Amino acid sequence: MQSVLLAVAALACPVGMGTMMWLMMRGQRRGGNAEGQQPGEQEQQVAALRAEIEQLKADRAQRTHGGQ
Repeated sequence: MQSVLLAVAALACPVGMGTMMWLMMRGQRRGGNAEGQQPGEQEQQVAALRAEIEQLKADRAQRTHGGQ
């Protein structure tokens, strides 16, 4: 009985990892992405985030130079 439990424990990790890899590859073949967004939506989101970063950098620079 103990050897059966050891065998199951030893196989649990590789089998689980193989299952996860199979599921991930299956999702890529369908052309989907993790967020469920279209490529154009992703580009818009990236552009909005880059604009927000630039705004935050400008605000930080203004506070740094304005406080001195």
